[in-house]
Amino acid sequence: MKIKAKLISVVGLLFALIILLAAVSVMYINALKRDTGNILVANYNTLEYARNMLLSLEKMTTDADAVNNFEKQLEKQKTNVTETGEQQVTSKIADHFSDLKRNPADSLLTSLIRQNITELMRLNMQAIERKSSIADATADNAVLWVSVIGTSCFVIAFVLLINLPGNIANPIRELTESIREIANQNYQKRVHFEDHNEFGDLAESFNIMAKKLEEYSDSKLDKIIKGKKRIDTLINNMHDPVIGVDECNIVLFANNEALKIAGLKNEQIIGKDINDVATSNDLIRNLIADMANHESKTYDEKLLKIFADDKESYFEKEIIDINIIPTGEKQPQLIGHVIMLRNITLFKELDLAKTNFIGRVSHEFKTPISSMKMSLQLLENENIGSLNTEQKQLLAGITDDTDRLLKITAELLNITQVESGNIKLNVTTTNPFEIVNLAIDATRNLAEQKNIKVEVSVEDNLPDIEADIEKTTWVLINLVSNAIRYSFEDSVVSLKLNQENGTVKFLVKDNGTGISEKYQKKIFDRYFRVPGTQKEGTGLGLAICKEFIEAQGGIIELESELGVGSTFSFALKTHN
Repeated sequence: MKIKAKLISVVGLLFALIILLAAVSVMYINALKRDTGNILVANYNTLEYARNMLLSLEKMTTDADAVNNFEKQLEKQKTNVTETGEQQVTSKIADHFSDLKRNPADSLLTSLIRQNITELMRLNMQAIERKSSIADATADNAVLWVSVIGTSCFVIAFVLLINLPGNIANPIRELTESIREIANQNYQKRVHFEDHNEFGDLAESFNIMAKKLEEYSDSKLDKIIKGKKRIDTLINNMHDPVIGVDECNIVLFANNEALKIAGLKNEQIIGKDINDVATSNDLIRNLIADMANHESKTYDEKLLKIFADDKESYFEKEIIDINIIPTGEKQPQLIGHVIMLRNITLFKELDLAKTNFIGRVSHEFKTPISSMKMSLQLLENENIGSLNTEQKQLLAGITDDTDRLLKITAELLNITQVESGNIKLNVTTTNPFEIVNLAIDATRNLAEQKNIKVEVSVEDNLPDIEADIEKTTWVLINLVSNAIRYSFEDSVVSLKLNQENGTVKFLVKDNGTGISEKYQKKIFDRYFRVPGTQKEGTGLGLAICKEFIEAQGGIIELESELGVGSTFSFALKTHN
C-alpha cells in the first residue's frame, strides 16, 4: 500500500471520528437542553402556581383580593396541564373553589382544596424526578459515547504519533546514510526496503544508480591508474625538485631531483611525516619552515643556496596549497601542499656576469669621461684662448652630454653595488641640514635654468641623524633634480624636514603632472620608467635611492595625484 494511501486512510478515519464526536456531542447537548427545558417550563411553573394558590387560600378571610389572585393562578394552571392525572386534580380544585366562593365559611372545602393543591404539587414533583432521571441517563450516554469516540481518536492519533514519524524518517535516514556512502565512493552500498510503497520504488532506483556507478568506477579504474603513472612519470622527469604532501603532512611523492638534492632515498621520505624527516635533514627543515603559515603561491624572496650538480646552486622556493571544493559544498577544502624549487643558477650566473660587465664598463668609461670634462673646462678658460659664439654653443652642448654620461656612469656603478649586495656604508652622526645644503648647491643651476624656486622648510631643533652623508646626499639630489625636471617653469619645489616617530623625514614636493596610481607601486623598480615620459633617464635613479635608504634602515615613500604633483619622502633614524 502506498504511503499516500495510508496517510489518506488513517487521517481520513481520524477526521471522520472527530466529526462523529462533534455530532454526538451536539446531539446529547440538545437532548439535555430539551429535558431540562421541560422541567423548567412545565413542572416548575405548575409548582409556582400551586404555591401562589396556597398563599391566596390562606388570605381569603383577611384579603379581599385573595379570591381574584387564586382565580388567576388557577386559570394559568388550566393552560399548563402536562402530566397524567393533573387534569382531574385541576378540575377538582376548580369545582371545590366554586363551592367555596358560594360558602366561604365551609372549612371542609378549604381543606379539600388544600389537599388537591398538594396532590397537584406531588404529581409535578414526581414528574421532575422522572425527567431528572431521564436527563441523567442522557448525560451518562453522552459521557459514554464521547469517551468511546474520544478514546478512539486518541488511540488513532497516538498510533500515528508513534509509527508515522518512524515510518517516514527511518527510510529517509537510511537513504541519506547510503547517499553519503556513495558520495565517499562506496559504490557497493545498497538500500533494502521491503514495503511496496514510494520508498520501495526509491530504493530500487537508488540501487540501480549505485550499481551503474560501481560499473562506471570499475571501468574507469584502469584509466585512473594509467593517469597516475603518467603524472608520476611527468613529475620524476621534471628538472626542478618537487615534493608533495597531503593535509596531514604525509609525503605523497618526491621526484628524483628532490631526492638528489636532499640526499635521501625513496623509502626514507615517501609515506613519512615530513616533520619527522625534517628532524634529520636540514634542507627539508628549511623547505617546510613556513609551510604552515604561508599564503597559497607565496614565493620566498630569499634564495636558497644548495650544493647540487657538483657546485653551489641557487633555487627559488614556491609552496602551493592544493584546495578543492567537494561536490555539493561551497567552502574549499585543503588536501595538501606542493613544494617546488626552481633552479635559477643559470640566471643567477648570467645576472652576476651582467653586473660585473656593467661595473667594469662603467669604471672604464668613468676615467675617459672625466678626462673629457677636464679638457672641456680647460677649453672654457679664456686664458687658453677665446671662442666664438658657435664654438661656445658647441662646447656647452658637449659639456651637457658629458655631465649626462657621468651621471649615467655613476648610476651604473651604484646599481652594480646594489645588485652584488656590496653596498659600502659609512654611517656617521650627521646634521640633516648639512645634507640639505649640499643638495641645494648641487641642483641650483638646474633650478635656475627653469626659473624654479626651491623652498626649504626645516623644523626647529632637529636632532642629528645616523646616515651615510654621501649616499643620503646623492638620494636627496636625485629627488630634488627629478622634482625640478618634472615641474613646470616658473613653479616652486618644496623641500621640508621634520621630526616624526624617532626619525627625521625629508619631503620633496613638486607641482608637475603627477604619477598615475597604477604606476606608483612600480616606480622604485629597476629600469622602470612611466610610459609616455619624455625626459631622459635610465630608470635606475629611484631604484638606487630605495636601496641606499633601506640599507641605512630607513624607508622611502611616494604620494602622488595625477595632474597635481608628487611628493617623495624618506626617513632616517635620529641619533640617540
